[in-house]
This record gives sequence, C-alpha cells and structure tokens, in this order.
Amino acid sequence: MCRHLAYLGPPVSLRSLLYDPPYSLLRQSWAPRDMRGGGTINADGFGVGWYPADGDPIRYRRDGPLWSDTTLPGLAGVTLAGAVLAAVRSATVGMPTQESAAAPFTEGRWLFSHNGVVLGWPDAVVPLAAELPVRDLITLDAPTDSALLWALVRHRLRGGEDPAAAVAATVAAVGAAAPGSRLNLLLTDGRTVVASAAGHALSMRATQDAVLLASEPLDDDPDWRPVPDGQLVVATRGGVRTRALVDG
Repeated sequence: MCRHLAYLGPPVSLRSLLYDPPYSLLRQSWAPRDMRGGGTINADGFGVGWYPADGDPIRYRRDGPLWSDTTLPGLAGVTLAGAVLAAVRSATVGMPTQESAAAPFTEGRWLFSHNGVVLGWPDAVVPLAAELPVRDLITLDAPTDSALLWALVRHRLRGGEDPAAAVAATVAAVGAAAPGSRLNLLLTDGRTVVASAAGHALSMRATQDAVLLASEPLDDDPDWRPVPDGQLVVATRGGVRTRALVDG
C-alpha cells in the first residue's frame, strides 16, 4: 500500500519528518498503524524529494527498506527544506521491487507519489494507457500502477491542466476504469501540494505558515485532522482548500 507525506512551510530538516517523530515515516516502514487492502510493512523501497532554494527538486531513492539505509540519516540531519515529498513502499504482489519503482517520481519541478493500488492491474487500465503517447509508455519508470498513474497525471500537466484538475481527473478516470481502487495521490511543485483521499487514509496538520499531509499522523498532536474520503486538498503556504474530488 505504501505510506507518504508532503510538507510545505518554513525550512525544516528532513530528519524532523523522516526519523524524529514517534510515528515517523521510518516507523511506518516497519509498524504502520493503518494499512488497508493487504500488506503489513513498507519495506520495498523508499524515496524523498526536496527543493533547494532555487531550481528543480533533488531526489534520493533506494530499493530496500528505509531502516536499512545508513547514508540518509546523516544527510537528513543536515538538509533543510521548505518543501518535501517522501514515501515508503509496499509493493503489490507481482510488481517489481526496484529503485525506479519507488516514489517520488519526478519531472522538472514536479514530485509525485501514490498510496494505494489499482485493482485489476493491468487489464483494467489498458484503455487509459492507450491514450498516452507511445513514448511515455515505453519510458515508464517501472511497470507498476503508480508509475502509470504518474504518467497519466504528467500527461495532463504537460497539456496545460492545473495540478488540482490533473489529479482529480486522473483519479476519476482510473476510479471509473478500475472501481474500488485506492488512489491517494500527492503532487507538488514546491509551491503547491495537491492530495487526493480516495480509498485510503490521509491526515493533515495545518498551522499559520505550514502544512503537513501524511498517510498517518506523525505524532499525537491534536491539530491533526483526517481528510474525508473523496476529498481533494490543495495546500500552499498561504492556506489550505478542500473540495470534493468529483463535482456535483
């Protein structure tokens, strides 16, 4: 199923998001509290992307469990960022466990992650995949549902759709093609975060100058709020808006 998070706000250390909280992403890699639809741990890869003061995001990914990496803790302790997207992965049975299959996926300013599963993979989404340019299909990061979801969102972004519309339309299309799929997506360009709650848990903690979205609350702070299923979240440093994923 995977676990993921996105942060926007004043610069913080990567360690403060990945390692230090009592229910950090590290802990969620071996003791998640809300795994739905199968799986017990998230040990099939991980990744973190963060934005420097200028330029495109920097990404660090590995194909093993987060707890086994001996390099990232030191790096995370001295790296500060005001925009971060990170994930730990639980691979769906039959899908590969390789570094390129771990989120975040990226192109230019964008970072993307998926928590969930596309039911009926791959047959259910063959018609949607056929709408993509052939080059996009033969250059997928990995033969996984998450990589295809990224390709679908990215195609809409390239076509000029705003990020909220791209995420909502992709969730709607895949949900119609593969009913019952779990489609919690995170997308950011370092200035805005778009998140969908569709079939899996998502929580949010917002303050006057920061927002943190996560599959599970990282601590017992009472300011954490669950995002209701079927909602789309659009967060910036100036505030947070929510609306229904499907209008009407």
